[in-house]
Amino acid sequence: MNRDKSQQPHELTPWEAYQSRAAQREKQAKTPKLFRRAKRIGDKLPRLRHERQRKLARRLGLILGSFGLVILVMVYLISPLSHVATVKVSGTQALSAKQVQRAVRIAPGDSIFKVLGHERRLAQQAPQHNSRLKRTTVAFQHPNRVTVKVVEYVTAGYVMKQGQYYEVLENGVVSHDSVTQPKSGTPVYGNFRSAKTLHRMILQYAQLSAPIKRNISEIQDAPTKTDPDRVHLFMNDGNEVYAKIGTFAKKMAYYPSIASKMKQKGVVNLEVGAYSAPFKK
Repeated sequence: MNRDKSQQPHELTPWEAYQSRAAQREKQAKTPKLFRRAKRIGDKLPRLRHERQRKLARRLGLILGSFGLVILVMVYLISPLSHVATVKVSGTQALSAKQVQRAVRIAPGDSIFKVLGHERRLAQQAPQHNSRLKRTTVAFQHPNRVTVKVVEYVTAGYVMKQGQYYEVLENGVVSHDSVTQPKSGTPVYGNFRSAKTLHRMILQYAQLSAPIKRNISEIQDAPTKTDPDRVHLFMNDGNEVYAKIGTFAKKMAYYPSIASKMKQKGVVNLEVGAYSAPFKK
């Protein structure tokens, strides 16, 4: 308790505290600026080093990620998954699956990028490559399958040229391929000198019901001076019909009713009105 007072802490007076702070500032002023700056930079070095490491790690991650993505894309492009595995065709009647594939320009082994996003364009261009195609739908199914649905133009008959029969479709297109014998259930068109007249006749025939179509054996162009639009039909039931191309489909709708009332085989005239008469003996 009786320690020397000189050893106890001495509280500075305000004047002594001011002189102490002034002495510290004077000491700092005498220290070289370069030394002071080096000291400040030295304090920041750990933080700068950490920030630089973070930037390097971020750049390295970006480079490695991009490189990995490129490798994955390249592996996918050379793998079977990036190529069409199957092309399933449905709705065909006369055409084969191979013919439809050629029309839509798609085959197994093609790149899926040839199909993906181009389905509508491929479907719209298909009828230009095969005139039998009426409508086409192309659909891509993951991972690498393609389905093609088609609607074909029906055969409307045959045209005879130089002893050969050429198929005619309901859109009026005449096939370039000939056959020696036409299929039953479709008519043979004869004596049509004008392609335009034949086309009009086929479009009228296409509007008939299936039973009436099957009953027509032959359609002959038979114009007269007073009626250049006249046609002469030979029916499978033994009757003959005269009609006008312009009203052919409308008038032929009455034929089954007229034929059912005929007691003998004869001629049905649908040019003006509708009446029948037996064959002259």
